[in-house]
Amino acid sequence: MSNKKHTVAIMGLGVRGKTHLKGIMENSDRYEVVGLCDLRENVMKAVSEQWKLNVPLYTDVEKMLAETKPEVFVFVTYPNLRLSMIELALKYGIKAVSFEKPMAEDMKEAKKMTDLCVQNGVKAIVCHQQKYLTQMQELKKKADRGDFGQIKKIFAETQPWMAQLGTHYVDYIIWANGGCRAKSVVGHVHGPATLKDNHPSPDFLMGEILFENGVRGYLECGYFSERHNPEMYADSDNRLTIWGTNGYGYAETDGFWGECSKATKGEFITGKEPGWYHHQEKQIQTPYYTEYADWLDDDSKPHSCNIETAFHGYEILEAMCLSALNNTRIDLPLTNFDYEPVLERMEKELPECGTHLRALYTGEEPREERD
Repeated sequence: MSNKKHTVAIMGLGVRGKTHLKGIMENSDRYEVVGLCDLRENVMKAVSEQWKLNVPLYTDVEKMLAETKPEVFVFVTYPNLRLSMIELALKYGIKAVSFEKPMAEDMKEAKKMTDLCVQNGVKAIVCHQQKYLTQMQELKKKADRGDFGQIKKIFAETQPWMAQLGTHYVDYIIWANGGCRAKSVVGHVHGPATLKDNHPSPDFLMGEILFENGVRGYLECGYFSERHNPEMYADSDNRLTIWGTNGYGYAETDGFWGECSKATKGEFITGKEPGWYHHQEKQIQTPYYTEYADWLDDDSKPHSCNIETAFHGYEILEAMCLSALNNTRIDLPLTNFDYEPVLERMEKELPECGTHLRALYTGEEPREERD
């Protein structure tokens, strides 16, 4: 491990921005914060006092990057600003960026962001951090050591819509399958209400993925996904299930897990770990940034949330939407992006469903995004 501390400048100090900062500060042996930026000066002052950070505070992000010259630029913005922040990072010679999901607003933008980072040697990561939940890590360990036998199918179910947690859970399917790439997908979408969200998506998306190693992935995201624990808040009622030749296991955002495999001698066992909201305090963001520091120190240790993997997940979701709109299987990789953006097509083509179906089925209104 390198003894060098990586200098960090952070833009955006809302709920998620503060979480990123906490993850960095809990890796204080690996990082040094050199600047904070937010339009709200009172927020910045409170954050700097909380963490005893004697660093300059900025309301102009470009001025912050020009003056602090950080090695790492963390920006927590809405999707429409991501590309411009990467272009700004390149302008100031920054070689490491960390930002939130979804990575972009459309496929062309996602491809441009990925190409800019890869071609300029920028180590970029996208915050698909729920894989650091204890129950998720244990599920992956069981799969890797063969408790379920040869992996055949991976299921992901999430109540929040595609651009909220669909982008997370397609990433976790890829992760559970060892990073293998997809060959083709089929998909279905319906419901236009959530297209008006600040993370626009169809109300419900489902699809099947055929991977190059023969494993099949199944994704459901949106109000029509099964609620496994109705007593829990819908946003945390999400499940990743791995099926193999010797059994299966699952892990959920809210902490629940289950397993029936050769390792349990055919007995179905269950348990509960601290869930998402507990881990927001105990920091799943901390190992996310530990792994990032490892990659910054050693090129041979790429981060599991690297931008190329995130782009492939974005590509899979895009292909599912195209499959639904075009009524055909979509083969990957996608190579020609000169088509009408899928969100624009869905706004025109998806029929109205009346009452927002998430509220109809769960009794809950969509949670306000807090980036």
